[in-house]
Amino acid sequence: MDSSEERAGCPARGTCPVFLAMSAGTVRYAPSGLCPALEGNLREEPWGTDSPPQPDQGLPPPLAAVPVPWKSTDPCQSHREFPGALVETSAGEEAQGQEGPAAAQLDVLRLRSSSMEIREKGSEFLKEELHRAQKELKLKDEECERLSKVREQLEQELEELTASLFEEAHKMVREANMKQAASEKQLKEARGKVDTVLFAEFQAWRESPTLDKTCPFLERVYREDVGPCLDFTMQELSVLVRAAVEDNTLTIEPVASQTLPAVKVAEVDCSSTNTCALSGLTRTCRHRIRLGDSKSHYYISPSSRARITAVCNFFTYIRYIQQGLVRQDAEPMFWEIMRLRKEMSLAKLGFFPQEA
Repeated sequence: MDSSEERAGCPARGTCPVFLAMSAGTVRYAPSGLCPALEGNLREEPWGTDSPPQPDQGLPPPLAAVPVPWKSTDPCQSHREFPGALVETSAGEEAQGQEGPAAAQLDVLRLRSSSMEIREKGSEFLKEELHRAQKELKLKDEECERLSKVREQLEQELEELTASLFEEAHKMVREANMKQAASEKQLKEARGKVDTVLFAEFQAWRESPTLDKTCPFLERVYREDVGPCLDFTMQELSVLVRAAVEDNTLTIEPVASQTLPAVKVAEVDCSSTNTCALSGLTRTCRHRIRLGDSKSHYYISPSSRARITAVCNFFTYIRYIQQGLVRQDAEPMFWEIMRLRKEMSLAKLGFFPQEA
């Protein structure tokens, strides 16, 4: 055996595990994984011709037949003894098999930890977003509530204002109706007091309005109101003033500061602002009159101005009627003329507004 091992070129005896089976012929079997020299040497030896046939030819005997375990310190460390090496290898593989699930379990734990961390961060983020959304929703709810209160207040104020306006409108209508009823009552009462002859004369004049003072209506007004109102002390100037009023050529203007030329009428100095040219009385004259296109001016007192103004207002109104500018019934026109006649009567008696 020693010579054959030396021929095989094995570095040392006992380097690789070998299972030997002794029979009539020498047979050596080296399993796969032995060193190549030994494996080739074993294949060179043939079966003995005189050995009986073995069961399972070409296969090694069972492991329990002749175990020859030993340890080797040779460089062939990758091939350990068999079957001890088999046990160790199985233990290593089992350890590796155990390390595999442990590493996988560790990876699973790491994934779970990372997943939990991500889930916690996501949960915190969602909580923050939810808190922010709840805060914004609360602010919006407060704003909506404020706007709702403002709207309710405006609606209430609008209702109150509408009710107040309706009440005021009804009050105005009621007052207007009361005034109209009172006016109609006064008109009815006045109709019973009015001279039917005077009203008949006005109706006749209204059918054919004219400025001819010979008609019955104007002749009465001239005689009772216009003549006495324009009858001043200075008769000569009074006639001129009456003619200018009838012709609508009389001008009344406030007194200016510049000096005006002096004009003598019936020995009265008309250039003085302290003497009335119509009455001849010493009065403060704030107005002056000019007749037609004349350059002469006459200073008049407030009383004289009120009398002239009352007559001018009457003639202005009857001219409007003549021109068709007054579109009313006969009764309102008549009562307006009566009012103007009343003003002429008061001015003739010396009653006039303070601004005159």
